[in-house]
Amino acid sequence: MNHRSAAFAAAYALLRVAADHADHWGQSDFDAQCKGATNEAPVTYTHEDGTVTTAGTDGGRRACLHHVIQYTTTQGLVLAAGTRVLGIRLHPAAVAAALAVSGLTHYAADRRVPQGLLQRLAKATGKERFYKLSDFGMNGAYCLDQSWHHSWETLAALIATLKAHQR
Repeated sequence: MNHRSAAFAAAYALLRVAADHADHWGQSDFDAQCKGATNEAPVTYTHEDGTVTTAGTDGGRRACLHHVIQYTTTQGLVLAAGTRVLGIRLHPAAVAAALAVSGLTHYAADRRVPQGLLQRLAKATGKERFYKLSDFGMNGAYCLDQSWHHSWETLAALIATLKAHQR
């Protein structure tokens, strides 16, 4: 395996593990519950201390943005630390572009408003029934969400390693 392909494989693995952690362990319950809120479909959230917050469109956008900042920061830190340990030097502009792709596409998918991007894409590609699947412990929307993220993280890893070289 040459250095470029090894750098890509490492960057993808690092981005993927960071994303999985950030999406599941790092994301706050508030952000997870409220990031799809709109004025037409508000979300009422009860905090651990018993206080209640109702999030509309602005609150949903803020919750999603907060999650995406945490998500992208986690990816950046893991990518920087991991490539350093592995002796891979990434170009800062390539890393910034990769994290921008990952963060912006993550926001687009995770905003999850009714008839949002993923739902419209699922309908347009004949996957609407799968998107709505919730039988047998399956969640079609979640599966499509994760597939979306994996696909864009692949592009992000390619971008991050465009000018990579060994330390």
